[in-house]
Amino acid sequence: MLLSPDVMRVLLFICLFGMALLAAFYLRQRSLTITEYIGWGMLLILLPLLGPFLVILLRPGTGRSSSRLR
Repeated sequence: MLLSPDVMRVLLFICLFGMALLAAFYLRQRSLTITEYIGWGMLLILLPLLGPFLVILLRPGTGRSSSRLR
C-alpha cells in the first residue's frame, strides 16, 4: 500500500506535534523560572525536529521531588 504525499505530511505533523507535547510535559516536571520556561519552550517550538530531543536530553533546571512517586 503506497501512501500519498498528503497522508505522509499529515503523519509527519502528527509526530512533530506529539514530540513537542511530550517535551512540554517533561518541562512541566522541572523546576524552572518563567524566563527559563519561555526560553526552553521557544527552543521546543522553533526547532521542530531537534527541539524536543534537546529539551529532554539537556535536562534544564532541577527535577521536582514528587511524593506521588514514592
